[in-house]
Amino acid sequence: MNPKLLFWIPALLRLSFLFAIAGVCWWIGGQIAGLGVALLLMLGQLYLQLSYLHQLSAWLDDSQSAKLPDGWGAWTDVFSRLYRLRRDDERSRGELTEWLARFRQAMHLLPDGVAIMDDVLFLEWCNPAVERHLGLTLERDRGMRVTNLVRHPEFIDYIILGRYEQPLTLSLRGRKLICQIIPFENRRQILVTHDATESARIEEMRRDFIANASHELRTPLTVIVGFLEIASSTPNLDAASRKAHLSLMTEQGRRMQRLIEDMLTLSRLESVDYPLRPEPVRIATLVEEVLQEARALSGGQHTVTASVDGPGILGSTEELRSAFGNLASNAVRYTPPGGTVHISWGTGPAGAQFIVSDTGIGIDEHHIARLTERFYRVDKSRSRETQGTGLGLAIVKHVLLRHRATLTITSEAGKGSSFIATFPVL
Repeated sequence: MNPKLLFWIPALLRLSFLFAIAGVCWWIGGQIAGLGVALLLMLGQLYLQLSYLHQLSAWLDDSQSAKLPDGWGAWTDVFSRLYRLRRDDERSRGELTEWLARFRQAMHLLPDGVAIMDDVLFLEWCNPAVERHLGLTLERDRGMRVTNLVRHPEFIDYIILGRYEQPLTLSLRGRKLICQIIPFENRRQILVTHDATESARIEEMRRDFIANASHELRTPLTVIVGFLEIASSTPNLDAASRKAHLSLMTEQGRRMQRLIEDMLTLSRLESVDYPLRPEPVRIATLVEEVLQEARALSGGQHTVTASVDGPGILGSTEELRSAFGNLASNAVRYTPPGGTVHISWGTGPAGAQFIVSDTGIGIDEHHIARLTERFYRVDKSRSRETQGTGLGLAIVKHVLLRHRATLTITSEAGKGSSFIATFPVL
């Protein structure tokens, strides 16, 4: 039915009922009584309507504390509709509040920074990531111009030029940031910041690794190619020279082989497809094997000893043999003839410890923090003499990381070094 009819028909019926009562009083008590009753009924209706209007006005002024009445007549439908509207509004506001809370939580958890600014770059809101990246504080800096908060020439030029199609790479507060402004709505702009410090560091490591690996491979290849060119251009080369050339080429070829094997080992240790499968490690047997390898490398030029007195561990025997062997071979290589190297397995304050101590040439303190970097060498000429690949300690670091162990290095130039691998208590 038409909504208008639904409103007017009941209203006309109620008026007809009141007029009927007044007519009955007219018929019984006469004209004066009928008009008096009609006036009283109209005044009652007027009072009722004004009362409901007053209650509606009070509810509109304070819809939370004021209560809607049940109403009478047409007011019943009006109040019921208002009640439904308020209930729907409360539900919508609750949903909006919930979504807003989720949005803020998501913005707080984002690793990228997000800041909302108005059309003249006054800060309205930002997440914690932007506070870390740009040194802002929302409570303190809200309502302030962003260019006054971030006083960096490149950032200010980027905003002044307004070329927001391309992001801006910025070095700020010791970090490499990628910033971009995205206009939205008519009077709002979003500033997005991404911390690319770690990515830049990894990219730099990749470039250094490729450059160092190329350099390490180029030297033996140059030697081998040079001797091959001599052999091809001098077919009547005497036997002694040919033998010397073949010996040097074999030596350089083995150097390349060791380097490639170490690179493959590092790649395997870093691969997620090569998980650690721990097993009980026979420590005494392992230390004895490392001891024999160190003595063979020394050729009797050093005093190499070992001791075992500590708990067992779970791990990969092959990986630990590689790590322990690298530490022991380094100690032999960098200890002058007549020096001593001691290999031990014991118990320390934080757990089991594998220690290699020597009386070698030692290491200056400023080199120690970088020793486990790929291809890092304290003395490059010395490394050439000892036939090192520059990857041994990097392999040690990755093996220990896979076993949740730590490496501590203590050294003093000219007096020797100690490499301590500490394994957690089972």
